[in-house]
Amino acid sequence: MFETWAPRAGGRKSVRTEAPATRLALILVAVIFLALFLLAPLGVVFTQALQKGFGAFAKALADDDAVAAIKLTLLVAAIAVPVNLLFGLAASWSIAKFSFPGKSLLITLIDLPFSVSPVVSGLVYVLVFGAQGVFGDWLAAHDIEIIFAVPGIVLATIFVTFPFIARELIPLMQEQGTVEEEAALTLGASGFHTFVAVTLPNIKWGLLYGLLLCNARAMGEFGAVSVVSGHIRGLTNTIPLQVEILYNEYNSVAAFALAALLASLALVTLGLKTFLEWRHGDALKGRAGGRQ
Repeated sequence: MFETWAPRAGGRKSVRTEAPATRLALILVAVIFLALFLLAPLGVVFTQALQKGFGAFAKALADDDAVAAIKLTLLVAAIAVPVNLLFGLAASWSIAKFSFPGKSLLITLIDLPFSVSPVVSGLVYVLVFGAQGVFGDWLAAHDIEIIFAVPGIVLATIFVTFPFIARELIPLMQEQGTVEEEAALTLGASGFHTFVAVTLPNIKWGLLYGLLLCNARAMGEFGAVSVVSGHIRGLTNTIPLQVEILYNEYNSVAAFALAALLASLALVTLGLKTFLEWRHGDALKGRAGGRQ
C-alpha cells in the first residue's frame, strides 16, 4: 500500500506516501462526495431560482417581505459581528497573554455554542426573556420587547457566533507569545499603541478570517433565530426564515431566489476565506522564516 522513496540529495529524509492508485481513488471519492452533496444542491438552488427567468427572480427579491428580511439579516449581522469582535479580542488577549484563575473554564465556556444545539440556545432566551420567563414581568412592566422582536434575534445570533473570532485568535496569539509586546512596553509605548502597532499587525489576517466566519454564520443562522423571532412577516423574518415560509407556501421561485442570494453570499465568503487562508499562511511562513 505504501511506497518508500529513497532519500534525496542534500540529506532530506525519505518520504512515505500512498501508491498512485490509492491517491487517485481517494481523490475520486472526495470529488464525488463534493459533487453530490455540495455542487449538485447549489446547482439545483440556482436552477430553480431562475427557472421562470431573471425577471421573476428579480421580482421575488424586490418583494416587500423579502426586502425586509434582507435588511433585517444585514442589521443583525452588523450588530452581532462588532460585538463579537470586541469579545473575541478581549477574550483571546486575556487567555493568550495572562494567567489567571478560571482560565480553563473561560475557554470551555467560549466553546459552549459549538456543543449546544442552536434551537436549545434560542429556547433558553425564551425562558429568560419571554412573557413567562424569568424577566418577563419586569420587561412587560417597562414595555421592553426582546423575544419575538429584533433584540431577541440579535442576542440569539451573538450567542451562536461569539466563539468564531476568539477561537481563531487564541492559538494565533499563543503562538506569537508576548516578547514583541514586552519589548514595545519597555521602549515606552503605551498599552493602546502597543496593541495598534505590534499586536494588531500580527493578528490581522487571523482577525479578518474570524470576522468572515462570524459574519457568514450570523447571516445564515436558522435554529436559534427561528425560536426567538416569532416568524412575523416583514418584521422578524431573516432570509433563512423567509425562505422556509415561502417554500412551505409552495412559492418555490421566491424561496429559491432568496436561497440563491444567501448561497451567493456564502460563495463570496468562501472566496474571501480562501484568500485569507492563503495570505494568513504566507504571513505565518514569513514570521517563521524570520525567526530562523
